[in-house]
Amino acid sequence: MLQFTHLHPPSLSCPGAKHFQIPLLSPCPNRKLHSMNIVITGASRGLGFAMAEKFAMDGHNLYLTARNEVSLYHALESLMGRFPDQQIKAKAFDLAIKENAIAFGEWLLDQKIAIDILINNAGGFIPGSVYNEPDGAMEEMLAVNLLSAYHLTRTLLPAMMEKKSGHIINLCSIASFAAYANGGAYSISKFALSGFSKNLREEMKPYNIKVTGIYPGAAYTDSWSDSGVDPRRLMKPSDIADIILQITKLSPQAVVEDLVIRPILGDL
Repeated sequence: MLQFTHLHPPSLSCPGAKHFQIPLLSPCPNRKLHSMNIVITGASRGLGFAMAEKFAMDGHNLYLTARNEVSLYHALESLMGRFPDQQIKAKAFDLAIKENAIAFGEWLLDQKIAIDILINNAGGFIPGSVYNEPDGAMEEMLAVNLLSAYHLTRTLLPAMMEKKSGHIINLCSIASFAAYANGGAYSISKFALSGFSKNLREEMKPYNIKVTGIYPGAAYTDSWSDSGVDPRRLMKPSDIADIILQITKLSPQAVVEDLVIRPILGDL
């Protein structure tokens, strides 16, 4: 029988960090031979949780994080109950804090695993325009949408470069290349994340590390529930998760550099 322990957050050296761990007692003898180790940030709900589900269904091991400890715990409880053959571990961190992003990366390295896929999905949205958005919106959006991925990736890259394999997937946005009203700091931060992804793609070519930028339009998640938009106009998070799973199955010599996926009307 699968057992797990919920550890209340101990004091950590990095500010704002909360964590818990749900370890498996032993590897499952029926685990698929092709199992990969998948790291997903922002994994407690929405697209992040949908990706965790898809990779678990496909027989892979998960290493997850999200900012909200309670939401992450419930997500992990659900995943482990449905996919007992996979190893699933998690710690809750606010990756917008540089020290926490680095600490999560160091925790992953302490697991003594080869990270096959890193999915930088953590993000946030503050509506507004450059001239009227709240003071501090730019700093917050850059910290959440860009620097969280930057610092975590930098922490994990040396090990990936040494083994000359791996795949880094960055969840950008349609807002990364199509400015729109009320996008403000959010859109600017997503432009920056796209630049990070494209630069990293060039830098990692000699090390055989794949880098992919995903540019999704609107998918129906909690953030859209009060928008008044008909859910039938939006994608399902599982649509995006399905595509991401498939691009990880290409041959070692193939990579999807950039991928756009949008609702069929193409206006969101």
